[in-house]
Order: sequence, then C-alpha cells, then structure tokens
Amino acid sequence: MVKIDGLTTETVNEATKQIDQLDSLGIVTLINQEDKKVADAVEKELPQIAKAVDAIAERFAKGGRIIYCGAGTSGRMGTLDAIELTPTYSVPAERAFGLLAGGSDAMYYAVEGAEDSKELAIEDLKNVGLTADDCVIGIAASGRTPYTISALEYGNGIGSLTVSITCNSDSEMAKIAQISIAPIVGAEVISGSTRMKAGTAQKMVANMLSTGTMVKLGKVYQNYMVQVQPTNEKLVVRATNIIAAVTGVDKETARQTLNETGMRVPDAIVMLECRCTLEQAQKALEASAGNVRKALEQMQ
Repeated sequence: MVKIDGLTTETVNEATKQIDQLDSLGIVTLINQEDKKVADAVEKELPQIAKAVDAIAERFAKGGRIIYCGAGTSGRMGTLDAIELTPTYSVPAERAFGLLAGGSDAMYYAVEGAEDSKELAIEDLKNVGLTADDCVIGIAASGRTPYTISALEYGNGIGSLTVSITCNSDSEMAKIAQISIAPIVGAEVISGSTRMKAGTAQKMVANMLSTGTMVKLGKVYQNYMVQVQPTNEKLVVRATNIIAAVTGVDKETARQTLNETGMRVPDAIVMLECRCTLEQAQKALEASAGNVRKALEQMQ
C-alpha cells in the first residue's frame, strides 16, 4: 500500500484554511500567492536539472529517446511536453513521447487504479522496446506512485538513463532514479490537490529538460525555434518572421526563400546569410547535424 501520510504535498496549508469563506478575488489571490513559491522551489533544483539536460542531450544525440512516465496529472504533464517537441523542434513523435498509466485513454479520463500497477509500467516499456540509449523520466508529485517507480526500476535494469521529477524530499523515486529533481513546493492551496503547485512545478521542470536538450543539440539559433514545422498559416508566418529577423531581409524575400527550401527554416537562413545555393546550404547543415550556427561557421 502506498503511504502518503507525512508527505509535504499532503499536508494542510494553514494560509488557505479560510478559502471557502472568501469571495472570488480572495480565492484567486490566495492561489496566486502560493503559485509565486513554485519558481523559487524550482530554482533550488537548477543544478540537478542542468545535470539531467546534459545526460539527456548526450543520449538523444546518439539516437536515444525521451520517454516520460507517470500517472494522472503528472503523466499528462510529461506527455504534453513530449508532444510539443514535434511541431516546435521537428523531433519525430517516436523519439519523444509519454507513457501514461492506463494508456492513451488516461490522457482524457481519470484511470486512477492504473497507477498502482507496477506490472503495467514494465509492459508499457517492453512494448516500446526500451533500450540503454533511452531516457526514462518518471514524474509523480508524491514520489511513491507504483507505476512510475516500476518504470524507473525497469529503466535502470535495461541501462537507460533514469530521471525522477517529484515534489517531496527523500522520496522512493528519488532514491531509485540516477538523477533526482525535487522542487519542494509545500502544501497545496486545496489539501492534496497536486494538480496545482506540484503540477506547475512539474511542467516547469519538464519544459526546462526538453528545451535545454533542444538548445544543446542545436535546434535553436540565437533564441529562435529554427526547427519549427510550418504546418499551418500561423506557423508559416512565424517561420517567415524568424528568417527575416535573423537574416535582415524583408518578409517577402524571407517567405520566397522559405518556399524555395520546401518550408525548411534552417536551409533558408543559411542560404540568405551565406548567399549560397540550396544544395550548398543543405550540405552544410548535413555536416553540422542540422545545427544552424555550426553550418554558418563552416560556410564562412
């Protein structure tokens, strides 16, 4: 049986005990005051987060995958983070994804009992063919969810990188994972409702892990998402604006060059910055593993 007594995330917040007697402004003010503590809690974990970014980037560069594992809100946070890597950084969906206790239905419906199954986590990881090159990132506010614990244990057995994101100190997950990230956000506004501060902290950490990894791998130039996939008109406009901002050309030229490349922003930037052909730009990018900055340096 999972024991939650004594967990920081399960304690009662004395500052919000009267929340049921407040008007709407008072309610949201209290929530906002508590949310301000989240960034400070995450800040204390920055060295561990940076350590995880380095380790994830190293494995991802070798062909490994980013696999978030969790249940409920925690699992959904990881899944959401992974999904966004495809349109933002052109990461294939099969290289970054989430495994939810209860399967894909758990993304939309509560499948509460699934989180208690350690066998289910092993089955899920076997089904995706977990390897030693992969990164298993387990997320659970309590740090004691059986599904997520099992995912980390199985990952260790395979030789994968294992990272835990929890919101309680000295949790079981923290002891199992090779790298533990544990922002202690304190008692929730509504006692035990870890979709609030704990969920926010988990999202912040997951964003840092994935974004930091993408930056390390050269999928960002300056602070632009140059690997964005222009799959709708909004994203085409964004891609055009990025090209214009980076190269200094007008937007008409940027859009035209983007079209010439088959909607590939890095190719357009290298073509315009180096005044070269598409073929030359593609060769430079291929030689630099898609890193725009390195491709530009090679062409100069």
